[in-house]
Amino acid sequence: MSNQQQIKAALFAQCEVYVQLRVSTAKQAMEAAQEAANSESKSSAGDKYETGRAMAQLERDRNAQLLAEAQKVERDLKQINIDKSFTIGQPGSLIMTSRGKFFISIGAGKLTLDGTDYFAVSAASPIGIALSGRKAGDSVVFNKMAYQVLEVY
Repeated sequence: MSNQQQIKAALFAQCEVYVQLRVSTAKQAMEAAQEAANSESKSSAGDKYETGRAMAQLERDRNAQLLAEAQKVERDLKQINIDKSFTIGQPGSLIMTSRGKFFISIGAGKLTLDGTDYFAVSAASPIGIALSGRKAGDSVVFNKMAYQVLEVY
């Protein structure tokens, strides 16, 4: 296994941890909101009871949406093949540029590996779109800054 493959595997593992944390956080928040809705007790002021239940239900629905989004990111991550070497930017590729190192995967943000910063970006993100289809030697302008593609793995 090449050094770049090891780097991609380690970055992929960090992305998996990021996704699992998002999923579990959303599940816990959803369950807590459901519990709050269920425990809202009826008082003599009926409107207050209904308002409290409605607020808890809205919170639960919001967290259910966050959970669905996290599960979609999880599915997207599972579709990525990191065992393959790439010559052009695409999901699963590691792109070294003059302005940073990008792992085209999911939008997990900055990941640090052995003291080196990498940016896990979605292929659908603006920088992911800019780097997609690029090969070593290409240059791209993103946010009015030039990026020189040095290597693609």
